Amino acid sequence: MASKRSEEGCIETEHCGDMLPQKKKKEIRIWMDGCFDMVHFGHANAIRQAKEFGDVLLVGVHSDAEVTRHKGPPVYTEEERYKMVRAIKWVDQVIEDAPYVTTLETLDQYDCDFCVHGDDITTTADGVDTYHLVKAAGKYQECKRTAGVSTTDLVGRMLLVTKSHHERDEDSIDEHHVGAISKMILKGDGGSSHSPWTGVSQFLTTTKKIIQFSEDVGHVDFLEKAASLGDFLIVGIHTDPVVNRYKGSNYPIMNMHERTLSVLACRYVSEVVIGAPYAVTPDLMEHFKVDVVCHGQTPVMPDIDGSDPYAEPKCLGKFKSIDSKNNLTTQMIIDRIIQHRLEYEERNRKKEEKEKKILEHMKNTAQIKTG
Repeated sequence: MASKRSEEGCIETEHCGDMLPQKKKKEIRIWMDGCFDMVHFGHANAIRQAKEFGDVLLVGVHSDAEVTRHKGPPVYTEEERYKMVRAIKWVDQVIEDAPYVTTLETLDQYDCDFCVHGDDITTTADGVDTYHLVKAAGKYQECKRTAGVSTTDLVGRMLLVTKSHHERDEDSIDEHHVGAISKMILKGDGGSSHSPWTGVSQFLTTTKKIIQFSEDVGHVDFLEKAASLGDFLIVGIHTDPVVNRYKGSNYPIMNMHERTLSVLACRYVSEVVIGAPYAVTPDLMEHFKVDVVCHGQTPVMPDIDGSDPYAEPKCLGKFKSIDSKNNLTTQMIIDRIIQHRLEYEERNRKKEEKEKKILEHMKNTAQIKTG
């Protein structure tokens, strides 16, 4: 029987003229949970992949008490971790104080169809798989873990004061990972569509294609406040040598590649410029029609020639100093880690031991099956 669509969006049959309501597609709701301590681009990439499994993504974040019990003391407080996860652009809802072991009751409570987690190992203090219940019920899906970054690794960099993670030039940017973070893979699109939220620009000294937004990549409160000043927020990312020149020690803790991916994942950021120059130039301001250049409350170190890197926007009346009302800095986080150094080292050691035992068990099980 032939049919046609009416102006109201219903199906009208030619024989009887009856109006049948169009069936609405069921919304797929996804659950993901974790500690999300020292939120980095590995967390963001897992969240991005999880969102691609459905329509609405709920992210449960464990409390300080739960994290301490099963892993050891977190670096960030639960309130700080809740805020950082909410700032990731693919998160639709954050569930505070989520249980450490994911249960079917939790999925039912929030009307979630299934749970998504990375392909790494997560266990309780007793060595039990935290996802064994949802796995047994067939309500578990996996996404790929981002290699090369973890909270354990970042804590290690801070404790060891190493610079081996630094990059020496812009060519070391991994375009594959940047592209994955900066695009939402749309169904039926083959991944070719650009993200409706985020663009990426690579700074090339010969083209002057650069937008300087701020000296510091900053934290969530700063970016949120900066974004409220306009319609399109552009963040310039300095190279590792530039950051090291004005911050010293082993800064930056994350290299330019890692910082780029982390900033791209922030819901307040519209575009990221890789390898932004330290000083804001007249050509830059004119070419990109920049309305406001923002900086936080931290001291501004002069450029190599002793000049103020913000002299141009200040002269044009386009410079704004932002007070995010949050005094948390990278140095304060490092101080927390140093203060509890032995606890974090023990936490990392125990985590590594548990993972080795589980991997060995999995290897032995595989050998028995194939033998």
